[in-house]
Amino acid sequence: MEIDTSTDFGARAAGHLAGDLVVWLITVGSDQTPQPSPVWFLWDGDTALIYSQPGTPKLRNIERTGRVSLHFNSDTYGNDVVVMTGNAWVDSDTPPGNEVPAYVAKYADGMQSLGMPPEAFAQAYSVPIRVRPTSLRGH
Repeated sequence: MEIDTSTDFGARAAGHLAGDLVVWLITVGSDQTPQPSPVWFLWDGDTALIYSQPGTPKLRNIERTGRVSLHFNSDTYGNDVVVMTGNAWVDSDTPPGNEVPAYVAKYADGMQSLGMPPEAFAQAYSVPIRVRPTSLRGH
């Protein structure tokens, strides 16, 4: 999915992907109920890298359907809406979070607030997920 950053909406979407610390990952449970989870992510221009604790409902949902959406918080009045839908998978080829320098740099303060050095974070959140958006909408 390419984002047209020459438009106001595209520029805002790209700004969220580059600068926001949290995105909502929405999976669908076996009962067809949406399951939102706030997650940390690293955007590489094509996919979002997310780390999860093992055995979570979001992992089971991703393994079952592979379809997800990502959305950012809007402003107070419901403007600046950015929603992406796409495909997700567990990416066993991705190194642990503590071995991804850009991820550690982005979330160093967050890891510290959890009382976890990067190595402990990587042990606890040991399952790498990739999300490749296929569509983008919002206003």
